[in-house]
Amino acid sequence: MLWVLFLSFILLCLIRVPIAFAMFISSTLAIVFEGHVPLTIVVQRIWVGLNNFPLLAVPFFMVVGQLMNETGISRRLIDFSDALVGHLKGGMAHVNVVVSMIFAGISGVSSADTSGVGSVLIPAQVKAGYPRGFTAGITAASSTLGNIIPPSLMMIIYAATAGLSVGGMFLSGIIPGVLIGTLQMGYSFFVAYRLGIGGDHKFSFKRLWKHSKLAILALFIPIIVIGGIIFGIFTATEASSITVLYALVLALLYREASLKKIYETFKTSLGLFSLSLFCVAAASLWGWVLAFYNIPEMVVEFMGNAGMLDSTYLIFLTVVIIFLVIGTFMDAIPAIIILQPIIGQITATAGINPYHMGIVVVLTLAIGLITPPYGLCLLISADLAELSIAKATRAMVPFYLISLFVLAVAVFLPDLMLWIPRVAMPNYM
Repeated sequence: MLWVLFLSFILLCLIRVPIAFAMFISSTLAIVFEGHVPLTIVVQRIWVGLNNFPLLAVPFFMVVGQLMNETGISRRLIDFSDALVGHLKGGMAHVNVVVSMIFAGISGVSSADTSGVGSVLIPAQVKAGYPRGFTAGITAASSTLGNIIPPSLMMIIYAATAGLSVGGMFLSGIIPGVLIGTLQMGYSFFVAYRLGIGGDHKFSFKRLWKHSKLAILALFIPIIVIGGIIFGIFTATEASSITVLYALVLALLYREASLKKIYETFKTSLGLFSLSLFCVAAASLWGWVLAFYNIPEMVVEFMGNAGMLDSTYLIFLTVVIIFLVIGTFMDAIPAIIILQPIIGQITATAGINPYHMGIVVVLTLAIGLITPPYGLCLLISADLAELSIAKATRAMVPFYLISLFVLAVAVFLPDLMLWIPRVAMPNYM
């Protein structure tokens, strides 16, 4: 059964069948080949995989990301970020990072960040004299913060599959997300200073006040989401639905969205999150087949016999390498659902804090968003910058190093990464 499962999956991927369909077909073939499991289990496991309350947050946050791009909210956030940090050396690059951090605190969808922010700032940066490779790199790299700074779709999926608090996972992403953003801004300053570009205008309190007033309502969204979760006012899923309603009210207040545009936004979002939830369903079925043959227990037993469970750092190194490789050809959502049972078993056996393991997995998979051939954020930014993938990837090297450095900090300094959730939610930590 396992041979059929893996060989059919690899063959389907080689002939360019989409990953979700490959998982679904190979899992079904394996069940048919096994012969003792009724085919009704396929429908049952798909239902069980989707019948998860935290997963409702996924479509809601996707809708928010689309609403921001289609109703002028993103443009106001860009103007605010420009007024805040645009006067610094490399100002437009700093704006790119800051607006991505704000965007991340609202929608948690990295690809929406790349397209929304990149469509405005990449042409503007190129026109201002920034190298095309750098503009593509900073846009793609900063947009990965959407899956690190809360709310994050990756964290919702990980928490749902691991039985963890979504709020606890969210808070675990604040420090690494801010650290990555700060280091990206530091590198941007270095590039701008070396090339003698940036510092496009002087700082003006009047200009900052003007754009703050225009963006203040949108800036309240991260406060509502995180504050509501921390103080127990609502769950992460409820926060996502409240955020959609809030974004709709903003769109109408700003008078930049007609009912037709809002309808088209919901229509587009429906297609996007249908694909994501189909991945969840297919990965749930695939994961059940692995569990049916006790693969997680077998992996843990093998690692124990090999002495790999004696070193926490060796465990993390193995997990990081596996997810770095998988992230290059598979979306984060199915990767988490497929491997989390194994990772969870290893985490429990080795006595590792599950939130510590969770943030390491999320940081690793975020790198996959900017790694070819699958890196969606890299593909979008390269297209917007009119660059080949090869040139865009070379420009990404400093940003890979920044992400890997923060990943190493997360592995070696768990107390730093988990400081905020331990203070805010001590019962979960």
